[in-house]
Amino acid sequence: MKRSGTADLPLHYGKVPPWLYERMSVLGLSIIEVILMDYGKDEVLRRLADPFWFQSFGAVMGMDWHSSGITTSVMGALKRSINPNSQSLGIYICGGKGKFSRETPSELIRIADKTGLNGTELVRASKLSAKVDNTAIQDGYQLYLHNFVLSDNGNWSVIQQGMHESDGTARRYHWHSENIKSFIEEPHTGINGISRGEILNLTASEASENRKGILDISHTDSVNVMSDFSRLILPAHHDVRTSDVDLKRLGALLYITREQQPQNFEDLLMLEGVGPRTMQSLALVSEVIHGAPSRFKDPARFSFAHGGKDGHPFPVPTKTYDESIDILRKGIEKSKLGNSDKLKSLNKLHQIITTAEKDFTPDFDIQEVIEEERQNSWQFGGKAVFGDAQKPKPIQLSLF
Repeated sequence: MKRSGTADLPLHYGKVPPWLYERMSVLGLSIIEVILMDYGKDEVLRRLADPFWFQSFGAVMGMDWHSSGITTSVMGALKRSINPNSQSLGIYICGGKGKFSRETPSELIRIADKTGLNGTELVRASKLSAKVDNTAIQDGYQLYLHNFVLSDNGNWSVIQQGMHESDGTARRYHWHSENIKSFIEEPHTGINGISRGEILNLTASEASENRKGILDISHTDSVNVMSDFSRLILPAHHDVRTSDVDLKRLGALLYITREQQPQNFEDLLMLEGVGPRTMQSLALVSEVIHGAPSRFKDPARFSFAHGGKDGHPFPVPTKTYDESIDILRKGIEKSKLGNSDKLKSLNKLHQIITTAEKDFTPDFDIQEVIEEERQNSWQFGGKAVFGDAQKPKPIQLSLF
């Protein structure tokens, strides 16, 4: 399965506040655990190698839905939560941002010693992926982040990101061992970034003659030129607009989670007592877990799960976030004991919404939905980097 694409990534600075980073770590681990249980290790690696899924994954965790910051924060949170559980999960995350990227080889050797994998080949894969994106593809982006995600069966994915200092943009590169036959001819599953027209790309199949004498690597078994290359455009604006979202999918989700009740769906009885706002978040989390690749073309939609740290589309509803985590964690623990009803209910919720989309005609104003979320944000513990959401002041009507 080959999924690839490009996207514009505005470069954002700043740090993720501790109150969000802690939650991202727990929710990220929970989502990965469910994917592992339902689909296996290789599917986790495939998802991380999909640029569209990765952006949606970050958005559902409350990060800025369109910015480069998703890459560093998501990978940092995952490394923090997954690595202490790597032996049981069978997934390891190496590298990181800046100086941590240079620790990748030594981390891989230590993991190889524990698992019996070929450490030399893993280090070679890590170094070559960075070398190709930093040198063989001269597109003006300097790498500053490199993460190597490895399973104990020897398969891996690489997520790395470069910065273009002159215009404040970033480009994210995705690699996946499943699709690799040659490191230097069309190796990527996806490249995210602003299109700059013609660039020097020594990995292109047309550049095979130019590579001779430049890279001392065999490329006899080259993969074909990607024919299904698609592009995700992430705009510079912070706010979520109608053009950023699939209204049919969002509208069906809002209708099912806000207007319907779990008792109307026999398969959702395990979620009875869950409020509409939490149901909305759980539906989007479930889509990240169970959704088909085609459902991640509009990452902005996933910000309607837990908002964004910059307040767009609305402040992060921390109480709802915590309820989402609690339901997932309890479902995971019960599933380990042989009772998977709650996790099956989440999957069923996704299926019900997907079915509802077929006959749904969107007839709502997305800005009204966002404004309602902002007005109610204080009730759900709304937070942003600027502070806590405040209860709206009553409007004083004037007779004059």
